[in-house]
Amino acid sequence: MGTLQSRIGFHTSKYRARGSREETGPTRANGQHSPAHADAVTSVAALKPDLCVSGGRDKSVAVCSWRSGAALRRFVGHEREVTKVASALDSNRVFSASRDKTVMMWELHRTSGPSQHFPGHDLVVTGLAVSPDASWLCTGSRDNTVCKWDTETGECLGRAAISRNLVTHLCWVPEEPYVIQTSEDKTIRIWDSRELQVAHTFPAKRHIQTCCDVSQDGRYCLSASSGSAGEGGEATLWDLRQTRNRVREYKGHFQTTTSCVFLPLGPALTPSIATSSSDSTVKVWDRDTGACLATLLLEGSGPLASLAACDSSTLLCASSNSGIHVLRMNNHADLALEEVAVF
Repeated sequence: MGTLQSRIGFHTSKYRARGSREETGPTRANGQHSPAHADAVTSVAALKPDLCVSGGRDKSVAVCSWRSGAALRRFVGHEREVTKVASALDSNRVFSASRDKTVMMWELHRTSGPSQHFPGHDLVVTGLAVSPDASWLCTGSRDNTVCKWDTETGECLGRAAISRNLVTHLCWVPEEPYVIQTSEDKTIRIWDSRELQVAHTFPAKRHIQTCCDVSQDGRYCLSASSGSAGEGGEATLWDLRQTRNRVREYKGHFQTTTSCVFLPLGPALTPSIATSSSDSTVKVWDRDTGACLATLLLEGSGPLASLAACDSSTLLCASSNSGIHVLRMNNHADLALEEVAVF
């Protein structure tokens, strides 16, 4: 089923912080740690206060310290590119989805292969959401289905199919049995995971919905749109609790918005969100006004695939050409977004 390779090495001399940069200017590493992946990084997620998990085109799953850049674990078992990674916060379990049509569960402290295997989809798995206690797993695929699994037994507890529902992303609503799902059919759905039924469908957007996220208080969700040449590419804020209507749009990316995340509240940060795009930029937005607070161009990085918020001032960004970028938000007179490291 695969092997696990452990690599404990903290070569911090190779992971040097950079000086400050202009917030909209390109940045490049003065020093780099050994890359987390040998090819494009397709997904990244925060794992514990100092750790992240990532997946890549090299078919591997890596657990790294984002502070030092050191790779602590490398999980190998998928036969094709890893498409998504996920974990319940503070859990010792990580999950990976792949183009090989399967999902695997890995234990951080095991020294063998995957501890659970979830086969069952007919096409690439493109959505992955873990319940807050890591006991349930929801997966989605381009085969138009969403499945629910018992993570202990690996049993498929439910399977729901909707015509043309090519799943692009899934995320679990904190403290609730609900899962948000985006689709190539341009809609955002709320699934009740208890019976695996659609509880609500938001009005369709004009473009494919590529990603979603839920605020920590469960009040709002975000979705991101495909786009090109300045058409589309917006992120959208939706009300989950009251009107279940669209609240606001965030427009500014020139191409597809590939990822959207709510940022943890910090002492000097207004409620904010972040987005990444195929146009190689990351933007931070004021959640309530829609104003763009900062833009960072990662020149040469290629399309940006995924974002993860580590704390109130640190973002991770997975890229096609240049690994995982560590971004820092500094709120002085104006918010500045700068790249401080890459691995």
